[in-house]
Amino acid sequence: MALTLYVDTARWRAHHKHVLEQFPGIVPVCKGNGYGFGHERLAEEATRFGSDILAVGTTYEAARIKDWFGGDLLVLTPFRRGEEPVPLPDRVVRSVSSLDGVHGLVGARVVIEVMSSMKRHGISEQELPQLHAAIEDVRLEGFALHLPLDRTDGSDAVEEVIGWMDRLRAARLPLHTMFVSHLKAHELARLQQQFPQTRFRARIGTNLWLGDHDATEYRGAVLDVTAVAKGDRFGYRQQKVASDGWLVVVAGGTSHGVGLEAPKALHGMMPRAKGVARAGLATVNRNLSPFVWAGKQRWFAEPPHMQVSILFVPSDAPEPKVGEELVAHLRHTTTQFDRMVDR
Repeated sequence: MALTLYVDTARWRAHHKHVLEQFPGIVPVCKGNGYGFGHERLAEEATRFGSDILAVGTTYEAARIKDWFGGDLLVLTPFRRGEEPVPLPDRVVRSVSSLDGVHGLVGARVVIEVMSSMKRHGISEQELPQLHAAIEDVRLEGFALHLPLDRTDGSDAVEEVIGWMDRLRAARLPLHTMFVSHLKAHELARLQQQFPQTRFRARIGTNLWLGDHDATEYRGAVLDVTAVAKGDRFGYRQQKVASDGWLVVVAGGTSHGVGLEAPKALHGMMPRAKGVARAGLATVNRNLSPFVWAGKQRWFAEPPHMQVSILFVPSDAPEPKVGEELVAHLRHTTTQFDRMVDR
């Protein structure tokens, strides 16, 4: 019995088609854990819809995925001198975000990242005059601009791209291809209309693979159910049960990513208040699990184990049965399933 990722394949692929139509020339992104599906599956899907390129996070991911995808592989992590060399085919394109990086990749295929308002990494405007000579020694595939998700200052993403287009043009740098991230379809269309000689290629991962939330569902199988009475001791730490009910052992533990959660940026008073409330409950060992039974998320009876979780279901809810499955609200990018089932 397992933690299973169920995929409504027809619906999932229909969403892919919708995104592809919105973003001509899309660069599918397959990094990390493959957005919960695994590298092999996403490489298969990218091949299926005819992509000529697939973006990966690191050279190590490129080395693993090269036998699953026959097109170009764009490594998103910028090259740094001194990094461990990884044997890769010529169809791998390296991102570079510094002049030193360009000089260190003589003869290589490269995409040059410029510094956006993200301020994460990238070539600065002041370095552009020196870049003009440096690119003679590489095979330039284009420039890239990684944009922020939120713009709390009211700035315009398209205007930021236009600003960089103007700077690159003023520096007499080639503008045949610009890779962009986190633009909406109408913003991309606006740029393509304004710069018809440049091919804009949107790098998209989350919206492509996870944009239709109802196309996928995690479920954990119930492995054991034990009736308990108020005051009974249980588990590794021999805590007392707070009331009558059942201890439910369900597939899915820390090795699957259950109990792991990425930090969130909270906006507004209500989300902040809920965050404070959750933290307060956690101090008295009350943690809500991602597993749902009888229409409610159930509490962990104790912290999740490596491969299973133990939940407490009170006596006023129906008794779960061994073999039944509980829906689990899990984050795809931090979850490792036991099996994937297409349906």
